[in-house]
Amino acid sequence: MSTFRAALIQMTSSRSVADNVATMDRLVRAAAAGGATYVQTPETTGIMDEDPRRLFETLTGEAGDATLAHGRRLAREFGLHLHIGSLAIKVGDGTKAANRAFVIDPAGEIVARYDKIHLFDVQLANGEVYRESARYVAGDEAVTVDLPFARLGLTICYDLRFPHLFRTLAKDGGAEVLTVPAAFTRPTGEAHWHTLLRARAIETGCWVLAAAQAGLHENGRETYGHSLAIDPWGRLVAEGGIEPGVIFADVDTGEVAAVRGRVPALTHDRPFKLEATGRVGS
Repeated sequence: MSTFRAALIQMTSSRSVADNVATMDRLVRAAAAGGATYVQTPETTGIMDEDPRRLFETLTGEAGDATLAHGRRLAREFGLHLHIGSLAIKVGDGTKAANRAFVIDPAGEIVARYDKIHLFDVQLANGEVYRESARYVAGDEAVTVDLPFARLGLTICYDLRFPHLFRTLAKDGGAEVLTVPAAFTRPTGEAHWHTLLRARAIETGCWVLAAAQAGLHENGRETYGHSLAIDPWGRLVAEGGIEPGVIFADVDTGEVAAVRGRVPALTHDRPFKLEATGRVGS
């Protein structure tokens, strides 16, 4: 099978796990009704809370996570592959979490996990400060997973700014579809979201599917939305707005080989060395 219908779920997750699970449930049902066999939710599907104390009072380990348990039930009920873009999962001694993606098969089994490698530690020009490393432990393993219709390469949000990860997933991991569930801030999204996602598709000759958080959240954070599906030539196939909803895209993985045949950049790597010289005029 080289074609499948993908659905990207756009959410405005809050501090309430129960409310977020209810939203995910409603939108996954809409995705299934629309014929999707692969459904992706955004980063931090289960909860968005900037208060560390309150957040860690709510979080659990993987076995107790309500969003994951409900996602597994939905995958079984509708016989689809559900990719939960990420959940905050307590790890170690429980003082930090993993920002972890899950791919669930139609039997409700978890077939892949990916912990976000690159953590978003930044102060934006508008004064917003984000320190993911204060709450999360970075992953250290790139992950691909074979589904009946495609091999996926898994990433999360800020990973998008590290093209060597995407090239590794495509060239060494054999990924045909690169996934980027995200919660981009509005300022960075307006500046870079479309450009970076299209670049990753063009550089690798892969499809790119990116479900996004959108709108003004209960914690005061504003995310960019605009969930995107991009083909291997870098063309926008589907795009969301800034409201919760479902975006559909019909994906033909046969286009991957066709595009890579036209521009075989993945096969043209050459070794080189860096020669550092003094500044001109020094």
